[in-house]
Amino acid sequence: MEGMAAMSPEQFFVLGAALIGLTVGSFLNVVIHRLPRMMEAAWRAQCDELAAKHAQLEQAPRYDLILPASHCPQCKTPLRALDNIPVLSWLLLRGKCRHCGVAISPRYPIVEALTGVLSAWVAWHFGWGVAGVAAIVLVWALIALCFIDADTTLLPDDITLPLLWIGLLINVGGVFVPLREAVLGAAAGYLFLWLVYWLFKIATGKEGMGYGDFKLLAALGAWLGWKMLLPIILISSVVGAVVGLVLMLLAGRGKDIPIPFGPYLTAAGLIALLYGEPIAGLLAIG
Repeated sequence: MEGMAAMSPEQFFVLGAALIGLTVGSFLNVVIHRLPRMMEAAWRAQCDELAAKHAQLEQAPRYDLILPASHCPQCKTPLRALDNIPVLSWLLLRGKCRHCGVAISPRYPIVEALTGVLSAWVAWHFGWGVAGVAAIVLVWALIALCFIDADTTLLPDDITLPLLWIGLLINVGGVFVPLREAVLGAAAGYLFLWLVYWLFKIATGKEGMGYGDFKLLAALGAWLGWKMLLPIILISSVVGAVVGLVLMLLAGRGKDIPIPFGPYLTAAGLIALLYGEPIAGLLAIG
């Protein structure tokens, strides 16, 4: 108790952000796993409705971010609260289900730890206040988008569009940038990748990226303003090119296999959030 009392408000904010981030990371694992499946189920339901307009369709079991409760994907046994402690439960169980012994992917504790560490980092960088809390929420959304896109090459509208509007609303008060820069950032972010998409398609006859990438860059522009778009694009493009080359050379991945661009955009967005101003200064932007 004396140690807690001796902590400054800033230190307490960082510690609280880390602990809450670990818990949110556990929920993000649910979002990453279930949201694409929820989208697929919704698409199938829409197709079924079109195929049988007036037929009585069978009600599918509820499947969303709340139900069914967390369970082992192999034996379907519901997880107890003791088995659902971020990072710690995975370590205590040695990465295996308590009931059937099947291996649990290390990605679960990785997402939890990453969320906790990045939440604390952002809290330390911005300090207590609207900017710090808002930046943590942005980081949570970027983590979910990064892993969903890596798994499925999808960037769900359920995340990107609210993120866009929240960015604009946050900057009504100029929390990160003036509203004018936020609006221009959202519009320019979308239009830039939209133009790249069509130029590539006209030149090659192929689609180089998805519409989700346009919306994600628009959302980052809404949060960080138009001046951060060039650093985000440059960082994501360089990292994406390097990773793609490494995958082709070392992993034998064919050049025709699509590589999602979302993870590089999210990483570049995080870097711009934390260190965008000095980077923009190096590039002589604004």
